[in-house]
Amino acid sequence: MKITLALFYFFYFALIGVYIIFMPKVLTDFNYSKFEVGLIYSSAPFMRFLLPFIFKYLIKLTKRVYIISLVLTFISTLIFLVTVDNFTLYIIASLIFGASMGISLPFVETISLARLSKKEYGRVRLWGSLGFISIALWLGKILSTSYETLYYLLFMALFTLIFGFLAVRFDNQKDELDSSSDDKSFSLIKYWAFWISLFLMQLSFGGFYNFFTIYEIEHGVSLEMASWMWSFGVICEIFMLYFQGYFLEKNLLNIIKISIFVTMIRWLLLYQYADNITITFISQSLHAITFALYHTATITYIFSLYREKKLAQQFVLGIGFGLGGSLGALLSGEIYGEYLFLIEAIVALLSFIMILIHNRRVNLKS
Repeated sequence: MKITLALFYFFYFALIGVYIIFMPKVLTDFNYSKFEVGLIYSSAPFMRFLLPFIFKYLIKLTKRVYIISLVLTFISTLIFLVTVDNFTLYIIASLIFGASMGISLPFVETISLARLSKKEYGRVRLWGSLGFISIALWLGKILSTSYETLYYLLFMALFTLIFGFLAVRFDNQKDELDSSSDDKSFSLIKYWAFWISLFLMQLSFGGFYNFFTIYEIEHGVSLEMASWMWSFGVICEIFMLYFQGYFLEKNLLNIIKISIFVTMIRWLLLYQYADNITITFISQSLHAITFALYHTATITYIFSLYREKKLAQQFVLGIGFGLGGSLGALLSGEIYGEYLFLIEAIVALLSFIMILIHNRRVNLKS
């Protein structure tokens, strides 16, 4: 079971790595404007935002739906390959890609959280980071044409399909819309400050996920060095995932608060020292806290907070990486320039304020 889940994470996040690190550069090579790149990279996250509401009210997240999502992920990368020079068709494919990716990860996350201990989860989940770093280093070194990137995107989607299909047999969770459970009881309003904080946190990542490579290249850094910067951040992330079990036994809300505050510092470093390679690498080391520790603390906290486990994980992905990622891509495409990461730091500060409000509300209720 652990090997299958590890390989799913490996290829899923290798696919994400190709999509995030190298595809924006491909689009600019095809003469897409910065705004068009931002619009495209907002479309997939927007679909991830819509999905939880669809699954809350209209359909079940069953094994069959999950498998269909894996197939659609692969098909959408095929469409990317043949429509990359057409903005309208490409953005339609991006919508399909976002929807299908937004189904498969929450399904597998629920399996992992239900079947693995906190220590085991981190050590299985770090294979996703290994996939991300492997593809970043490899493609940063060997890519010579834009179409090579598209071929790698396609193959990573194929292996995600294979190991995602193998992982489905480990799902022992009952469907959440059966007679013993009422998904309509699921409430975002009850913990509204937490969900706003999650949204703002991922909104602040818009400039990083979509424009970090371009931003560094424009500050005199080579594409290969930029890929090493990505990779170093993921190495730090892997280290944290391996050893984070100790931290997850502590107060999860305190961990989330610290992670958000460190995120604000990270964006300020990129704003002030974008052309300083040493400080940029230091800022990338903070990925261990701002992504790895924050992500695991958040999904673990939500897993314990709600009865509807799969739906809760879909909302984490939908509101955070979905709505936050979508609007973050649009915002960063619109404001891209000297003050990009200063604005991202201000957004992270707002996220920190909202998590303080959530913590206070929880304490008052207890």
